[in-house]
Amino acid sequence: MATKRYKRDFKELEARRRRGMRMLARGVAQAEVARACEVSRQTASSWARRLAEDPQGWRRRRLGRPGAMSAAERAKLSKMLISGAVANGFATELWTLARIAKLIRREFGHAFSTVHVWRVVRELGFSSQRPTGRALQRDEAAIRNWKTKRWPALKKTPDAREGPSSSSTNRD
Repeated sequence: MATKRYKRDFKELEARRRRGMRMLARGVAQAEVARACEVSRQTASSWARRLAEDPQGWRRRRLGRPGAMSAAERAKLSKMLISGAVANGFATELWTLARIAKLIRREFGHAFSTVHVWRVVRELGFSSQRPTGRALQRDEAAIRNWKTKRWPALKKTPDAREGPSSSSTNRD
């Protein structure tokens, strides 16, 4: 029998584990538990092994690979981000994922991709920030002059020729 695939709904997985453990505690056979809970026999066997070692063992089950950064490291990283980029040795106050990855590598010795850095930053409660206004040094008159005078002079326009077109789709 093929086992049913579940999305990683942790509450559902925990409820299924709890139900299987209760069945095993009542003396139900592992094969029957596997069928009833729609899991593999190996899963039911590991539940039975954990139940024998510790009756509350299912509660401590964590799915996925453990994180590389400890809780203390995450707390320190959060404080460092709040203190600012300049305080942490960067030229400007702009935090980028690459800068945060460099900070994590320098301070904690963990090499993370920018994608993973984004996950860590989100878990710490930070979000991406975008500028709310325009640059202070923006020169509106120069921009308007460039758009009206310089750009039309640079823009390429087709020559006004009287000859036939070389395009096969044009009737001329």
